Amino acid sequence: MIRPWPACGGVLLRRLWPVGRRGYWRTVGLTEGIISELDTDHLFVHRSTIPTMHFQNSLPRLPVPKLEDTIRRYLAAQKPLLDDDQYRNTERIAKEFEKGVGRKLHRTLVESDKKNKHTSYISDPWFDMYLCARDPVVLNFNPFVALNPDPKEAYNSQILRATNLVVSSIKFLNSLKKQCLRPDIYYVDPKWSKSRPFKNFIRFLPTSISCFGAYMVNAYPLDMSQYKRLFNSSRIPKLNKDELFTNEWGRHLLVMRNGHFYVFDVLDPVGNILHPSEIQAQLIYILQDADRLPEFSLCYLTTEDRNIWAAVRQQLVEAGNEDNLQKIDSAVFCLCLDNISPKDDTELSHCLLHGHGFNRWFDKSFSLIITSDGTAGINFEHSWGDGVAVIRFVNEVYRNSTRHPAIIPLHSPGALSASTCERLEFRLNDSILSAINAARMKFDETNKKISVGMFEFRKFGKEFLVKQKLSPDAVFQLACQMSAYRQFGKIMSSYEACSTAAFKHGRTETIRPTSVLTKQCSRVFVEERSKHSVSDLRNMIDECSKYHRRLQLEAALGKGFDRHLFALKHLSVVRGDPMPEFFLDSAYQKLNHIILSTSTLPSPAVLIGGFGPVAPDGFGIGYNIFDTWLGCNITSYLKKELPEFLTCLEYSLNDILDVLEGRPLA
Repeated sequence: MIRPWPACGGVLLRRLWPVGRRGYWRTVGLTEGIISELDTDHLFVHRSTIPTMHFQNSLPRLPVPKLEDTIRRYLAAQKPLLDDDQYRNTERIAKEFEKGVGRKLHRTLVESDKKNKHTSYISDPWFDMYLCARDPVVLNFNPFVALNPDPKEAYNSQILRATNLVVSSIKFLNSLKKQCLRPDIYYVDPKWSKSRPFKNFIRFLPTSISCFGAYMVNAYPLDMSQYKRLFNSSRIPKLNKDELFTNEWGRHLLVMRNGHFYVFDVLDPVGNILHPSEIQAQLIYILQDADRLPEFSLCYLTTEDRNIWAAVRQQLVEAGNEDNLQKIDSAVFCLCLDNISPKDDTELSHCLLHGHGFNRWFDKSFSLIITSDGTAGINFEHSWGDGVAVIRFVNEVYRNSTRHPAIIPLHSPGALSASTCERLEFRLNDSILSAINAARMKFDETNKKISVGMFEFRKFGKEFLVKQKLSPDAVFQLACQMSAYRQFGKIMSSYEACSTAAFKHGRTETIRPTSVLTKQCSRVFVEERSKHSVSDLRNMIDECSKYHRRLQLEAALGKGFDRHLFALKHLSVVRGDPMPEFFLDSAYQKLNHIILSTSTLPSPAVLIGGFGPVAPDGFGIGYNIFDTWLGCNITSYLKKELPEFLTCLEYSLNDILDVLEGRPLA
């Protein structure tokens, strides 16, 4: 039976009883000698004064850029990648597109956008891009983040940490459902985030104008529409285009151990959370029950080509497994209890990015992974949402689980009723078994090719660069450009993700770090080191930083060029038009063959994060810039070139430091 319980920050309870009729609980006999009364806050991570979705109706709409601005920005991004003849040809094609078929497509896009004011012009095309992709989601789309350890060492055992993170995750879900999760707001002045008068003022504004009240104090609410698919959701493989499935009524947790599937309810119909000691007992039982690997693990199918997986899933349904698949798809989320202890961050990255395949269901909206030593991380399916929602979830759950743990070390697990935990058994015929074996072999072969490199630079971080009046992000991006130039002798097509969550149903926009300025700076630092004064080199860094800041601002305001061009191309395909010459231009193809794919998700809860390279000859660079140091996690299929790139990156950052401190380059 599920019963309500109070979150007492790890304080052991001897006795509970209800007080009154509003769900209050009194705690008695606490080991720390504290007597307190707690209301239903034990169900939530916090209680926000402002309702969670208060700003959704009044969020501004993502602007459709002017076509001439998009073409101008596109050509600026192309210029450093092309020689003069190539650029003139691409410029001609772009101008013809702007005056001809591009203008017609743009006009149609604008008209369609005006008719669909409930969403953004990029939302449906972006969903289609993900869901129509036939490549496996693992390595190609699913990113990962690793959480920092619990500051209290005794709380980092596998079952203890899993229980606390599960409870905090369900509290986050309850907060979201009951509209008491704090809305995502970017505060230019953080003092307003603590202002009760401001929050009360905003709370009573009609939802149709609530955003404008926030803007009065330079506070910018963010879109939270993606949160509805954070829980109880899965990507379902279908022929040619997958579907996103959500069942908000699901109350059970999916737990995986050694390739076996278990489900048990963690919520009752009114939102009460299963007592932590009972969750702990369920997890202990699962660890004991799943003591060996299955001969054939169904999980490998989620690593397959999506059309192949769609066909095999239909076979699973026809073989009588539909109910079990629905239990997987509708589970609150997936908890993976791994039987490994990574010895370093490189092994941890491999574990969270792809693992061994048999203990993951990569189609779930997210999987919480706990290794044998209590290290925790998240692997998430990318089509439903972006890093903003996932990082907010990670931040809240990490903070709640470490500050208000549901159970403490040496806590006795509750009694277990065998009927409350169900192990899912599947009917597998020869055809399905053959498909599982084929998927496993392909997965293992691909995993052998992927390399991970860890990098830390401890000589400066955000504080130093801000004092130098430089953008920390711009400096890291410049260092990546220099490194590629030093290693390959040329500038490379680069990509940096930027959220457009300030707009209704915004997703991301692309920042193109490669510019004429970074090309010149890279060439000078690598090939003409002794020909320029320290002052000249410093000025080049300054100019790169200023230009990168401008690109960041344009992207965040929906004024990049990539999503606009993507929407125009998508519209042309949907209408069945002949593909415009603009999108067939080899320069367009080259620009979108991303060698340096980069993303940063700063968070106090995150140890490392990463993703697979988007091109077979490229690098996937997940980076973070801390106050006094910076680091990154880089993936690549180029086993030889990856360590060389890391060496070049350290060289480039040392060069930048020398110049910033007034030393000439050796």
